[in-house]
Amino acid sequence: MIERAYIIDDDEISIFLTSTLLETAAFARKVECYLFAQPALEKLQHIPETKLPEVIFLDLNMPGLTGWDFLDILTKQEDRYLGKSNIYILTSSVNVHEKELALSYRLVSGFLRKPLDECEIDRIKEGV
Repeated sequence: MIERAYIIDDDEISIFLTSTLLETAAFARKVECYLFAQPALEKLQHIPETKLPEVIFLDLNMPGLTGWDFLDILTKQEDRYLGKSNIYILTSSVNVHEKELALSYRLVSGFLRKPLDECEIDRIKEGV
């Protein structure tokens, strides 16, 4: 079991489903959920590296600070997060270009389609 995970998604139903599945799978001791990327980003930038979440599930298309903006900002401090926080894009998008672009970020460990399923959770747990 990992220590902490973040879910960043503007869809409350998606957050509920993902967090319930993570809880059922005993994925993390603590799961923090954010409806907007900005508060999650601010927290990430101000906590010690030892408190970074091992896994971040990130939606791309959100109002305000998008998932793309979030990735661009974290990339500027990539050394702080690389190898410590594994970002998994969790999206309903089927756009192949978005997948290719997302996977071009070194911080992105995977591109997953909503809803998340138990097999994907198991694969993530094995890789962290």
